[in-house]
Amino acid sequence: MKKIIATAVLILAPTIALAGGDNHHKQNAVQYTGPVELANLTNLLADSSMFTEQKVVLEGKLIRQINHEKFIFSDGKAEVQVELDDDIVLKQSLDASTQVRLFGEFEGGNTPEIEVDRIQVL
Repeated sequence: MKKIIATAVLILAPTIALAGGDNHHKQNAVQYTGPVELANLTNLLADSSMFTEQKVVLEGKLIRQINHEKFIFSDGKAEVQVELDDDIVLKQSLDASTQVRLFGEFEGGNTPEIEVDRIQVL
């Protein structure tokens, strides 16, 4: 009887361990709506070079769509091209008047761009 229980535990242990789910995705599901430190888009564009890479949070609007994943973003003072990650899914549609908060990485160069990891509708 002890051998059967021991064998069952060895067989089921990995299954039970994996059944706990992926807590990483649950942690990313938090939608914080409080204050955050925002980057200044005008300063980012002025100080950008080919080697500039910086994590940023910006607020503004996606004012124009270039293709299925690229948009022009404006904070009301400056504009920059943004590229949305393929895994970004929003429950609502956006238009040029929708205020959003973008989380991503600014990359300088000839065509400065922000690779957006997450969008929060404000």
